[in-house]
Amino acid sequence: MSDLPETTAEAGAAVLRDEDGALRADVVTRVRDAIEAADAGTLRTLVGDLHEADVGDLLEALDAELRPRLIALMGPDFDFTALVEVDDTVREEILDELPPAAVAEGVRDLDSDDAVYILEDLPRKEQAEILDQLPSLDRVALERSLQCPDDSAGRRMQSEYVAVPPSWSVGHTIDYLRDNDELPERFFEIYVVDGDYRLLGAVALDVLLRTRRPTRIEELMDAGRRRVRATADQEEVARLFERYNLIALPVVDDRDRLVGVITVDDVVDVIEEEAEKDIKALGGVTGDEELSDSVWTIARGRFNWLLVNLATAFLASAVLGLFEGELQKMVALAVLAPIVASQGGNAATQTMTVAVRALATRELHDGNAMRIVMREALVGLVNGLAFAVITGVAAAAWFRTADLGIVIGLAMVCNLVAAALGGILVPLAVDRFRLDPAVSSGVFVTTITDVVGFFSFLGIASLWFGLH
Repeated sequence: MSDLPETTAEAGAAVLRDEDGALRADVVTRVRDAIEAADAGTLRTLVGDLHEADVGDLLEALDAELRPRLIALMGPDFDFTALVEVDDTVREEILDELPPAAVAEGVRDLDSDDAVYILEDLPRKEQAEILDQLPSLDRVALERSLQCPDDSAGRRMQSEYVAVPPSWSVGHTIDYLRDNDELPERFFEIYVVDGDYRLLGAVALDVLLRTRRPTRIEELMDAGRRRVRATADQEEVARLFERYNLIALPVVDDRDRLVGVITVDDVVDVIEEEAEKDIKALGGVTGDEELSDSVWTIARGRFNWLLVNLATAFLASAVLGLFEGELQKMVALAVLAPIVASQGGNAATQTMTVAVRALATRELHDGNAMRIVMREALVGLVNGLAFAVITGVAAAAWFRTADLGIVIGLAMVCNLVAAALGGILVPLAVDRFRLDPAVSSGVFVTTITDVVGFFSFLGIASLWFGLH
């Protein structure tokens, strides 16, 4: 059996990427040369049959000034869906260089959710110029989605769906699906609506096709079909898909009228975006930072949390200042103090990462918070005792004094328990104040472990050596 790709698009993708899935440098060079030579024929041969995701990666690999030239040379053969696959910064740079007429022509044939994704970050004036050049029905649908809050179901939904009245028969519905050229390219269920387009229920395609033609749609519909408001947060939508294994979810307005549908491919993007935001936020990085951003944009975005971290570092250093005399008497204390603080910081990061993710997925809530807090405290105690033995033996052997091993061992237990408690209590407290625990927790938890680490180690050392 041949291992060759089955379609032209698959063949293009295979040629475009190496065995590790990375873009091949020679293909990128050939595309760049075709653009610089204004060779539209060669460019269409290289790019025309690629999947939009591959075209998006190719656009990101090109220099900024070549991207709009590629789109212009491709003309109507360029699939604007590729702009959904690129970084926000890259997309904005491309759209800034394209005339509104070209953008309007490009988004005309897109699914409404993809069109909204491309237009939503443009200034209002540019949005209006582009929307004015679209057919009235398309314009109204896009304007309705763009008026929904950011990161809401209304922004993610596509306005194309299949809706029929409850009085239709199965046969009538199937004939309608066969004869209507204006249906969405792909759909998974049919929605049942009344005369005011209020959602009554849904019929899955497999149920429709297995039922005899004379049966009325109202006899088949699932009247309890789950639905979501257009204003619902996209994270809540993603949780519904995950919890109930959904493929599609109807979107309704405040009067329960059907306005769109969200499909699982859109939710995969939401899950990826939200996870990426949480990961970045835990590191003190803004969620909208992209690899394509400029040096100034990235530096400005990271500055604020670095400034807060600097202030908390001075607080931790102030604790060291309280024990200046002890540090001068015994250099070993200055050498070992960072070990206690560092170990506490790492332990707190582990706990905080789990807690923040559990809060984001609603797995951690008031009903189980106390049990989880106690569990994490016990985990901190167990690890504290284990590392107390390890670091105590190592410190005693290093500085040849058993007392120092006992001191650092006791401090290690104190700090790892404090780290565990801080790692979960701080995110819980931040979440209680309706703030994002991923953004705000890290710097405060680090401060707690540094302060407790230094204070416990040097305080215990002062007491211990004072008594001995």
